[in-house]
Amino acid sequence: MTKITIFPISTEQGETSYFATSGDKQSIGATAGEALDALTPQLEVEQSNTLVLLQNLRPDAYFTSEQMKKLSTLMQQWRKARDESQLVSQKVQSELEEMIEAELLASAARAAALANELGQ
Repeated sequence: MTKITIFPISTEQGETSYFATSGDKQSIGATAGEALDALTPQLEVEQSNTLVLLQNLRPDAYFTSEQMKKLSTLMQQWRKARDESQLVSQKVQSELEEMIEAELLASAARAAALANELGQ
C-alpha cells in the first residue's frame, strides 16, 4: 500500500499551504485535497490503492494542547534564529528535541490505536 504524507507548511506570506509526498514524488496545494490531487497522477498504477488518513493537528489524548503550544513556541524561536543565521541556545534545542520526540511518540501511539481499530 502506498504511503502519502500531507502536512501544512507556512508560506512567506504567512498563509498555510499543504505539502504532499510519497517516496520521491512531491506536490504542494492550497488545501490538503489539492496537494493530494496534484500528487496522485505522479504515482505508478500499482500505487493507486492508497489509504489516506488526515490528522487534524488538534490536541488529543496523545499530544495535549500544552504540548502543542510549547512546540509551537520553540519552533518560532528556532525559525527566528535560523532566519537570522543564529543558533538557539542548547536549552531551547534540547527542549525542542524533547517535544519533537513526544510528538513522534504520540503519532506512533495514534497509529497503533488506528491499526487496532481497523483490525476489529
